[in-house]
Amino acid sequence: MNTVSHKYRQSALLLLTAAIWGSAFVAQKTGMDYVGPFTFNAARNLLGGLTLLPSVVFFSSCKKRTLPPDASSENVTQQKTLWAGGILCGIALFVASTLQQVGIQYTTVGKAGFITSLYIVLVPVCGLFLRKRVQPKVWLAVLIAVAGLYLLCMTDGSFSLQKGDFLVLACALGFTVHILVIDHFSPLVSGIKMSCIQFFTCSILSAVCMVLFETVNFSDLLHAWMPILYAGILSSGVGYTLQIIGQKGLNPATASLLMSLESVFSVLAGWILLHQALSARELSGCILMFAAIVLVQLPNFHKANAVS
Repeated sequence: MNTVSHKYRQSALLLLTAAIWGSAFVAQKTGMDYVGPFTFNAARNLLGGLTLLPSVVFFSSCKKRTLPPDASSENVTQQKTLWAGGILCGIALFVASTLQQVGIQYTTVGKAGFITSLYIVLVPVCGLFLRKRVQPKVWLAVLIAVAGLYLLCMTDGSFSLQKGDFLVLACALGFTVHILVIDHFSPLVSGIKMSCIQFFTCSILSAVCMVLFETVNFSDLLHAWMPILYAGILSSGVGYTLQIIGQKGLNPATASLLMSLESVFSVLAGWILLHQALSARELSGCILMFAAIVLVQLPNFHKANAVS
């Protein structure tokens, strides 16, 4: 019972993550009207890291009071693991988010959403090389989800690859690496601390590229303050932290399916909040996506029979 409740709790956290990311796509697109991709990512990730600092300080002080005096050697080992995980996550996030921000400029929003979400296929495929077992129902759910994403995002029914599409496809591979790195490190360290380190790592790398390749204008940053604030606090600070906490104990293939619902939430948000029309094709895509998530959440019947 504890295992089942844990699974549903983690799934709920990832669904919340998908909802936050789905509504943040507009902020990313709007921010690019004022600043370059490196500037945007440097600012949003710096803000995400600063948002988490008070929580890191608070929980660290609480933990120090409860640690036994002889826990110093174990703590040093854990700190090394924490920094390794945070820096690797930050590098993967930098590569993926940069490719996404640049790719968005050269392709349609729908196509970018579809190609980015192809990590739901790449995660279980790459997981096979890491000896991550994937159940048959998960593979079926992945196929259903890809079909749903196509109906949802590719509203014109055509698919031809352009320059931006290859960048977004590389971005999907970057997010695949990010998910697998989190899967490895999240059971070993504090999720909030690792998330904070990844944001500062990504911000530093973005800032270096910003100085090298972009012209920084303070007035442009002021014009982009609202999308940067939203993307930094909610999409980065809250969303990516919930991803790290929510992935703990879940199969990465299942986690990627849950997070791919960001495309569904973005369409539903436009329908509910902005009164945008939802076509039968898009509605069918939403239904298929939700069906894939329900399928992957169903218990394994052979295990249920064994327990009963």
